[in-house]
Amino acid sequence: MQIGVFAKTFPGSEPVGVLAAVRDSGFAVTQFNLACAGLPSMPEAVQKDAIDAIADASKGCGVALAALSGTYNMAHPDRTVRDDGLRRLGVVIKTAAELSVPMVTLCTGTRNADDQWAYHPDNSEPSAWEDMAGDMEKALQLAERHGVDLGMEPEQANIVTSASDAMRLIAEMGSTRLRIVLDPANLFEQASPAEARAIVAAAVERTAGHVAMAHAKDRFADGRFTTAGRGVVDFADFVARLKASGFDGPLVTHGLSAEEAPGVARFLKGLV
Repeated sequence: MQIGVFAKTFPGSEPVGVLAAVRDSGFAVTQFNLACAGLPSMPEAVQKDAIDAIADASKGCGVALAALSGTYNMAHPDRTVRDDGLRRLGVVIKTAAELSVPMVTLCTGTRNADDQWAYHPDNSEPSAWEDMAGDMEKALQLAERHGVDLGMEPEQANIVTSASDAMRLIAEMGSTRLRIVLDPANLFEQASPAEARAIVAAAVERTAGHVAMAHAKDRFADGRFTTAGRGVVDFADFVARLKASGFDGPLVTHGLSAEEAPGVARFLKGLV
């Protein structure tokens, strides 16, 4: 299991500077965002010089690119907004292929038109699932064309909220390119340590064999997010269960400051 971090944890828009900070904080892999190369996260286009700069920085710093961020609101109520997001996702997928990055991460969206990470009561409507699934099917066609996996993350505010939802979508799509990014802190809103442990354990068991990346973010019992190791998530149990399920991919932390990063790297390394 490789320990990684979101590249956007560190300031800067030059890949070599950002990836050097990733390395110096104790991480071997990163989930990269094109904003770290001076581009929009979801750009209209990516020029060859930007791709070369990212590739050279990755090689020079010794930091592997485990995934590239490609999030847009797959359930936005406005079809034109979804179409624009899908087009930009195609750019990110093509860029990932050119960089030999194995996976593009995305979210399953929300009916909230203002914030793709915010809950909306219409998320549970069948039409919301249908719109999201329609975009996911098109995204998978792009991914299959370029030989890249797509990693979706169950989140309480999105359409896919649970391990069961994620497995339902995988079954509906029928594509081995659709994978799961499992973040234990996104599987519940409020929970005691014992409740959180049970929820996370059930999710690991339910998704075994389909998890391509795990995230390391934490949550206090009252629902507030916090740095890994400070909340109710039992990371030792989470990592042990991931190993037992056969997972040996990247464990990537986020939701932390650059100053906290070295300590979190040491904490996670002590678990794997």
